[in-house]
Amino acid sequence: MTSALLKQRRHKDYGFHLEYRTRWSDNDMYDHMNNSVYSFLFDSIINAYLIERCRLHPPTSPQIGLVIRSNADYFRPVGFPSIVDLGLRVNKLGKSSVTYEVGVFERGDEKISAVGGYTHVFVERETNRPAATGMPEEIRRGLEKISLDEKPKL
Repeated sequence: MTSALLKQRRHKDYGFHLEYRTRWSDNDMYDHMNNSVYSFLFDSIINAYLIERCRLHPPTSPQIGLVIRSNADYFRPVGFPSIVDLGLRVNKLGKSSVTYEVGVFERGDEKISAVGGYTHVFVERETNRPAATGMPEEIRRGLEKISLDEKPKL
């Protein structure tokens, strides 16, 4: 997707939201949030959704999600002090994989500050190989609730 289209994203384009209050230590020497913090935020909302809505229990789950791709586009700086609203959606849902998109908005502003995300492949914890049956059904059902993939693969 092009940067011009991503810049048009709004809160309503995301099915799950999580608030984050920036910290002084999030800023870098350029007086805005460091790029590594965005990765932390993407990881936080994705895993919060998996734990809260898909009933994933990372320490004991027989399958785990491994990141095979990450990306980010930055449009407007965010810095301390601010409160950001993170929005999550699923752009593609495969048999064992899922591509997430995370939007970052400053509270009170409808213009998007950044868009990024990950692609997870769900694998067997013991072998690090995808399960023949794909991702667990409970995880799939949860992800379908925020999926915008027009033709999910089963």
